[in-house]
Amino acid sequence: MRKLFQTKYSLNTLVLLLMLFGYFTATASSHREAPLIANDPLADNVDVYAFVSPDDPSMVTLIATYVPAQLPHGGPNYYSFGENISYEIHIDNDATIPGDEIIYRFVFSQENEDPSTFFNIRLGAQNLKTTYKAFKSTNNGAFFSRIISGGIVPPPNVGDRSIESPIGLGMPYSTISNSAITTASTGERVFCGTSDDPFFVDLGGIFDLGDAPRANGELPRDGVACYNVSTIAIQVPITDLLKAGAPATPTSILDSDYVIGVWASASRRKFRTLSQQGERHTGPWVQVSRLGMPLTNEAVIPIGRKDFWNAISPHDEFAETTLDQYFYNPELALYMDDALFGGAVPSFTPLRVQRNSLQSFDFGNGNDGLFPLKGSAAVAGTALDDAIFGTLLLPAAGQPRSVDIWPAFHTGVPNFPPYQLATGKGGNPLAETVCQQLFTEWW
Repeated sequence: MRKLFQTKYSLNTLVLLLMLFGYFTATASSHREAPLIANDPLADNVDVYAFVSPDDPSMVTLIATYVPAQLPHGGPNYYSFGENISYEIHIDNDATIPGDEIIYRFVFSQENEDPSTFFNIRLGAQNLKTTYKAFKSTNNGAFFSRIISGGIVPPPNVGDRSIESPIGLGMPYSTISNSAITTASTGERVFCGTSDDPFFVDLGGIFDLGDAPRANGELPRDGVACYNVSTIAIQVPITDLLKAGAPATPTSILDSDYVIGVWASASRRKFRTLSQQGERHTGPWVQVSRLGMPLTNEAVIPIGRKDFWNAISPHDEFAETTLDQYFYNPELALYMDDALFGGAVPSFTPLRVQRNSLQSFDFGNGNDGLFPLKGSAAVAGTALDDAIFGTLLLPAAGQPRSVDIWPAFHTGVPNFPPYQLATGKGGNPLAETVCQQLFTEWW
């Protein structure tokens, strides 16, 4: 395995600064992003969110959503989590150790309480009533302990007659939803249920050959507005997420002990057997979907490799190199370059890559970027030095985005010059900054 950036979290995941004095929000988006998972929506990751809880700064809220583009009125079989699927949220707080220090696993079951009716809810009974069990691992999945038994998933908000009237459940939906918030045996607060998709993304424009922002001054359109997703939300004490041996408070604004990686996945059993009696699912879990950095699989990985990307973990991805080429020379750059296909995508005009944005260094696809500086005195002592991270960040000629797109999407950006905060650089992009002063002022 290639050497990880020790000073900052370094897998294809979300990065979250667990600073007690501020909020940092991480998001990702994945709506039907790969051919195979598009045919298995119940196991499809949609988004991942991680942020310091605004209602309690000592807690972090982790959210993973699944089952994209749910019509709220999609009866009579309303959407929910799928059975025979392992939904997981992964947390890695130590980049020096392979794997994930914490994994939460959720497994759902459904029951028909009144098989005599075609209605989803009637006279206090629910059909397709969904419950769950939650498990937690603190050793990279070698062992899981059960932390919730019989967790309740609120029914879909079918309508006033089904929810609030005496011939339905007879109570406000807010009461039903709030009562589903559960405290795990290990202290986490958990909610699993249907929610509005909060992400804004102009899916129609983006995948119409990059018509985003829309041409001719048209306003962007939220492609997931008024659609629901199935949501797993966990509120976890910050102290539970800290790297082993981390101090009680961070030493600086970029303290690597206070940086975690968060990603989510869904797995199915390896074997599915159909018979007149129904289905049987057996064998080990096999990952079929995953999500970390925003839009990686949708907009960076080509169609022929999307299913492969979904099947491997971020740790697997870092260990193999066949996907690196798509970060070094991303396809979207071709449509931001007037010497190539830029003229065909006028909407990308404001995003045109400056071919010589750093004097004579050309970052267009297939060019060398900063590679001509490799081994020079200009990069000595910086992250681009071969003695530090230069073998990763400047691997070869013809890979211009190895210094920015590759670490930003693939490994995490190292807390090392020239990647530190821009404040105090004095006009020198390779200069080290004094972060301690900034940290002291914030604290």
